[in-house]
Amino acid sequence: MNYQERLSRVIPGGAHTYSRGADQYPSNAPQILARGDGAYVWDDQGKRYLDYGMALRAVTLGYADPRVNAAAMREIELGNNLTRASLTELHAAELLVDLIPSVDMVKFAKNGSNATTAAAKIARAYTGRRYICVPRQQPFFSFDDWFIGTTPIQRGIPKEFVQSTLVFDYGDIHSLKALFDAHPGEIAAVMLEPATTLTPCAPDCTQTLSYDTPCSVCASIGQNFLHSVQALCRGEGALFILDEMITGFRWHLQGAQTYFGVQPDICTFGKGMANGFSVAAVAGRREVMEVGSIDRPGAERTFLLSTTHGGEMCGLGAFIETVAIYREKDVCRHLWNYGARLRDGLTVVAKECGVQDHFVMDGPSICLNYLTRDRQGTLSTKFRTLFSQEMIRAGVLMPWVAVSYAHGERELDITLTAARTALKVYARALEDGIEHYLTGPEIKPVFRKHN
Repeated sequence: MNYQERLSRVIPGGAHTYSRGADQYPSNAPQILARGDGAYVWDDQGKRYLDYGMALRAVTLGYADPRVNAAAMREIELGNNLTRASLTELHAAELLVDLIPSVDMVKFAKNGSNATTAAAKIARAYTGRRYICVPRQQPFFSFDDWFIGTTPIQRGIPKEFVQSTLVFDYGDIHSLKALFDAHPGEIAAVMLEPATTLTPCAPDCTQTLSYDTPCSVCASIGQNFLHSVQALCRGEGALFILDEMITGFRWHLQGAQTYFGVQPDICTFGKGMANGFSVAAVAGRREVMEVGSIDRPGAERTFLLSTTHGGEMCGLGAFIETVAIYREKDVCRHLWNYGARLRDGLTVVAKECGVQDHFVMDGPSICLNYLTRDRQGTLSTKFRTLFSQEMIRAGVLMPWVAVSYAHGERELDITLTAARTALKVYARALEDGIEHYLTGPEIKPVFRKHN
């Protein structure tokens, strides 16, 4: 048996996150990885790949950062998980509270789904209302039934578990207002990511987003979608929840909420906050977070989060050290600047290869995506698979674009050289037919009803 067969034999789906599954990669992708260092990963045979997956965007400094690893090891040697709250747990909580302006209290967890589900529970407990609203354009908030039941993957989920989750369109405040009108006094919260490749900027805004030109200083900030959602929630008595699993510790050290100039009632973090260590958080203003407190005599209790490993010291120590490195090295600025150079470089290479209408970079430089189109100009997963296949052939693993502090001048050169080779094949496939160049099945969407 090969590695993929062995993985699928003992792990449903072949991995513990669907984004790592075999159906998300071309057939020539490494089936298994042995280690990572900086911006690179190695397979079991020792072959090296420049990586833009970066552990599903969880690694922002680079794999095996020596300072972060040393901080985690110090905590392991102190016991790692103690009977009562640890000093490290307190220091980590105080750090997050001091760091994020909207945060007065925090509960740590080990994955993002638990944090977002806790946020939904806080909102319902605080408001006494039923409904949570999420945008249909943002594909993932939690593996729990309240959200997954809104996707095509509904097997095993009772309908009544998801009837209290409502869907609107990101960027369209009228679609959200319609939900409030249809359910007056019943919406507990609106939960959304601050931005993806879709940004909340006003349609007529001409400001180019960069590290030095955040939305918070834009003249059109009043028409920003996030500000409209915040105002609507305030007016309707619902909580405004920002899921910053991906935007946090990328757009700005204080979160995309600071970048866009809004103040959520609750926010969630994970992914890059500890450079790959398992740390997530649900955080917010004191009044709402205190529904999970135990020191208010006579108050009805909310069983919020109770995780044995939520206070695990190695991860929290890694978080503390990660923030220190961010501050010392201005990491977010590097992520923005490298992304801009990568976007511009790939755009130039696409034009050189004559495929500029078929391979297009999308999104702000901090949150890039590449769009692949077929000969007719239609978005194509087959051509996306082809590009990824050819990049892998050239030693670059680019299932999506996640930049780290470890991506530098050399890595940019390697990437653009690989892209030049890949897009030449892309051009030939447009002319001759992709079936002559794609060597395996096309990648598939995670959220599909059938395998």
